[in-house]
Amino acid sequence: VGLRTLSVAVLGKEHGNQEKTEDEAVFLRREIGLLPAVSFIIGTVVGSGIFIAPKGVLMNSGSVGLSLLVWVLSGVLSMFGALCYAELGTSFTKSGGHYIYLRETLGPLPAFLRLWVEFIFIRPAVTSYISLAFGRYVVEPFYAPCAAPTVLIKLVTVCVSVVFVMAVNCWSVTMASRAQVALTFTKMFALVLIIVPGFIALAKGKTTNFENGFEVDSLTLDRLPLAFYNGLYAYGGWFNLNCITEEVINPNRNIPLAIILSMVTVTIFYVLVNVAYYTMMTPSELLMSDAVAVTFASRALPGLALVIPILVALSCFGTLNGGCFTSPRMLFVGAREGQWPTIFSMIHIRRRTPLPAVLLMFPLTLLMLINGEIYQLINFASFARWFFIALATSGMLIHRYRFPHHPRPFKVPVVIAVIFTVVCFFIVGLSLYSDPWNTGRSCALTLTGVPVYYLTVYRFRLPNRLRHIFSNMQLQILMEVAQQEIQTY
Repeated sequence: VGLRTLSVAVLGKEHGNQEKTEDEAVFLRREIGLLPAVSFIIGTVVGSGIFIAPKGVLMNSGSVGLSLLVWVLSGVLSMFGALCYAELGTSFTKSGGHYIYLRETLGPLPAFLRLWVEFIFIRPAVTSYISLAFGRYVVEPFYAPCAAPTVLIKLVTVCVSVVFVMAVNCWSVTMASRAQVALTFTKMFALVLIIVPGFIALAKGKTTNFENGFEVDSLTLDRLPLAFYNGLYAYGGWFNLNCITEEVINPNRNIPLAIILSMVTVTIFYVLVNVAYYTMMTPSELLMSDAVAVTFASRALPGLALVIPILVALSCFGTLNGGCFTSPRMLFVGAREGQWPTIFSMIHIRRRTPLPAVLLMFPLTLLMLINGEIYQLINFASFARWFFIALATSGMLIHRYRFPHHPRPFKVPVVIAVIFTVVCFFIVGLSLYSDPWNTGRSCALTLTGVPVYYLTVYRFRLPNRLRHIFSNMQLQILMEVAQQEIQTY
């Protein structure tokens, strides 16, 4: 309390009185209505995935028919998970998404591990492969038909996408949400631009790639989880709205409604886009392309061949913005709950943004960008992400059994929750066999959080100097941040 009072006194002299009005107080406002909520889900889901993942899905499924089936089933599975998170988001009113649901249902250790892997590699990896897709679609058209220099792609990725998106999210919540709405409409226009010429060609009889579509040279069960990982990666982001529950207007209505509207729309569009791809490209051509939408545009829309890469880059930009907006809220809530350094529970006194939590993502994202490759990053991040999602939905079932009278404004049918949880655990388990190196590394890094938890959270055993390294007054004044002054949950 003394630290907060002193910091506000030092940083907020312009406020004058110690008694503040609600407009002057430091806290995260409820500014996200239904349209921005839908935009955050669609705008985060529809990003680089639909332009990158078709290659990974086809590579691991082995045929056109099976790859389309994977896209449909991935959409259905994502919808099931989204409905489970709609129940969780209306049952627990705090922001934080996965973290807060694990803390409320399974306890502090699983919650801390989810926070740990989010900070160590999930968010940096996700940001890295979306940023790399952005850089690739920006640079490659200038070098076609030759390959673009990898160093240049990564340089554009860092300077244009990562730095700019983080700057916007540090600057203003309103600016970030308005940008998300605009970018969502842009990316849906890009999908329509792919679907229409594809279906025109299909109506003219270009169905060669769909004949004998389920014939495969060799189908092995161990490859299917990787096909689903790529499909589920493209649908990833349906859970991001749950990270900002405290900033959503009328969450009991808007969270379930936004989730249902968004996921139905995305599933329909994704399947139609993949059908359009196969009308203009053979499976071998799709597998040879690192930028599927660019290859498609050169065939179907030669006059607009330069427009498609720009739209795809903007689509990736929207996904980056949505992830950068929502993920820091998990760290913000974790720090507020006492499982992360205090500085990350603070808000900029004028911008009303969780500035320290946003900035934390930057250095680790740079490390991932330097060392990572897109498809390895997808498999690397997917194991931990889907394992903890399965834990969260299983925790929801346990909580429903233990506390049957807990208020649940939205309640998903139990069969949907069970199917989703079982399928997720099955995919996660089988992936250890399919890609033991990347999933094994992901599992090992997750387990490193156990000793960290017992040393720093359960019982602090490190020198006292380390306790205050992220909460000293100088750092707080430098960043112009203070702790939340009004409870928002």
